Amino acid sequence: MNFKVTSPQNRNELLQTIARMQGSKFCFGAGYTDLLLLLKKQPVEDLTIINLARLEDKRFSSIEVQDGGIRIGALVTANTLTEDAGIKERLPVLFEAASQHASRQIRQVATVGGNLCTASPAGDLACALVALQAQCEILSAKGKVRNILLDKFFVGVRKTDLQPDEVLCGVFVPLRDEGKNNYSRFIKIGIRRSMECAVLSLACHLRVDDDGRIAHAGIAIGSVAPVIRFVAAACDFLMGRRISQISPQAAAEFAAIVVSYASPITDIRGSAWYRKEALYNISKSLFENRAGASSALETPRRKKTGKK
Repeated sequence: MNFKVTSPQNRNELLQTIARMQGSKFCFGAGYTDLLLLLKKQPVEDLTIINLARLEDKRFSSIEVQDGGIRIGALVTANTLTEDAGIKERLPVLFEAASQHASRQIRQVATVGGNLCTASPAGDLACALVALQAQCEILSAKGKVRNILLDKFFVGVRKTDLQPDEVLCGVFVPLRDEGKNNYSRFIKIGIRRSMECAVLSLACHLRVDDDGRIAHAGIAIGSVAPVIRFVAAACDFLMGRRISQISPQAAAEFAAIVVSYASPITDIRGSAWYRKEALYNISKSLFENRAGASSALETPRRKKTGKK
């Protein structure tokens, strides 16, 4: 691999660097967990990497609670997400996705922005953030900011809506009905227990009112289409239903709606048939509550040991 590296120290230097590189071959780097592997497989001549790892800007590197939601900078790492109490309490689906992302070592450096801009249909953080209906905050070299829903940010396999003079600054996750209960789950299926790219994944985030009815729903699926998809029809199906009274028949209908959004391929990790069948089963299992068993959406409780 042969490339140049430039490391802007602040926002102004970053914008000047992006403007200067227009018409040249360049890309952004931060945690480098995917980029170095990609460049090893597909070297690019005369490439310059704009290194964001040394950028000192809280807009890029912090988690902030704002009016109506939580803003997460593009340089926030997966490990930081797992250690943030607010993320665990308010956005448990994102906490679970970050906790299952790669290995502990990779989580130390893998960034939210990197996971999103790679635009892999198997992105763990991306799947959870699509379910949360996150909005991308995109910064241009002229200093202008535009926002776009994350599921619209992905336009194809490893393709995004980013323009040549733009960089992802962060994402904003709206918080709805803050006084109500969270029911969240991130389910990832792979061919081994760890360090695995998802064969398929499902992210679910529900808000339930005091009457036990679903007041807001966010469902996303990964690795079963060219892009991570927000399953709007399945969300509509759940609205207003009592979460504790979803029948097996309704759960099956819900699962069928989820699968209707999938258009998987057959590859070395799994067949299209397997992906659809597994997606149907995990979707249906979210609401199973038989013989006193807990729903898959309920937070597991520690068993009492009797010890004092």
